Amino acid sequence: RRYTGISKEIIGLNSYENIINATSYSRDQIIQRIRNFEHQSNLPLTLRNFIDFNHLPLQQIYKKRGNEYQSWKRLCYLAGRQEFFPEENEKQIVSTISKKWLSTNSTCYFNFILKIAKINFNINISGFNENEILMLLMLHYDIWQSPGGFENLEASIKAIGRNTALVEEIIELMEILIDRIDFNEIEIELPFNQPLKLHSRYTRDQILVAFLMNTFEKASSNRIGVGVAENKMLNTELLFIDLVKSEEDFSPTTMYDDYAISESLFHWQSQNQTRNDRGKGLTYINHKELGKHVLLFVREKANDEYGNTVGYVFIGEADLKEHYGSKPMNIKWELNEPMPNYLWKDSAKLAS
Repeated sequence: RRYTGISKEIIGLNSYENIINATSYSRDQIIQRIRNFEHQSNLPLTLRNFIDFNHLPLQQIYKKRGNEYQSWKRLCYLAGRQEFFPEENEKQIVSTISKKWLSTNSTCYFNFILKIAKINFNINISGFNENEILMLLMLHYDIWQSPGGFENLEASIKAIGRNTALVEEIIELMEILIDRIDFNEIEIELPFNQPLKLHSRYTRDQILVAFLMNTFEKASSNRIGVGVAENKMLNTELLFIDLVKSEEDFSPTTMYDDYAISESLFHWQSQNQTRNDRGKGLTYINHKELGKHVLLFVREKANDEYGNTVGYVFIGEADLKEHYGSKPMNIKWELNEPMPNYLWKDSAKLAS
């Protein structure tokens, strides 16, 4: 039995990652276990039954080995348990599962993907509302990871359905991911439509789509910790925050001091050039008068123990409660909705 739920605080992060590596199956070992599954279990050979029986995290199935991603259906094909496996769009879809969907955690978004997967992604875009079209665009960036590439968004989504074997896999995966969600999503009230829910976890590209910074024609150039919605009607700024920072991911000039003071109060440090008497700093101080919405997205760290990028938890809109200093500014943001308990615990440890 392979168990990876060991506390990092007890054994240390490096030791934890060493255990993950030591308990990883090779592709050949997984294939052999698929072959033997019917002799070891009376359950049908499905992705859910296989990972539960072998106590495997999904990351082990979709782990990139060398230059190749692997899907559950391909592994079954190589094990002689799948008669036919088409390769079309395999790299894009499996990369999406590994790098995007295992870093996302949203009942609403996953249910939306499941719904259109069950019709083989054969959509008519005229039947979708504004938020659903934004989720279609989130899906476009998930799969193709760049703007355009198709005549329109409808053609992009339909292309996902060309590989029927992987559509079946997407359906099974979504059902697993939805069943694992153990928190309630919360609606957020903003003066414009957007599809994201409070306390759910999203990738940066998904977030940029939701706030019109990624469009079908053009991707945002934003790669820093602050994103300003280019659509003036939104008048919104997004703060992307990493609780644990490493010098590998941040230069000495961007090692910000960010942590939760309480479930509803968050300490955030601006970029080093931000002053309290002009420009960006003044827009933070006067954001209420300017009608500007400040939204916080927080993640524990940049990458998980499997080397995958960690998604951001949407903790919602915040109002400036207090500020001090300049170049950088230190701001205490008061959240309109308390952050989820699991994130508060991790952030509170940093504050001490």
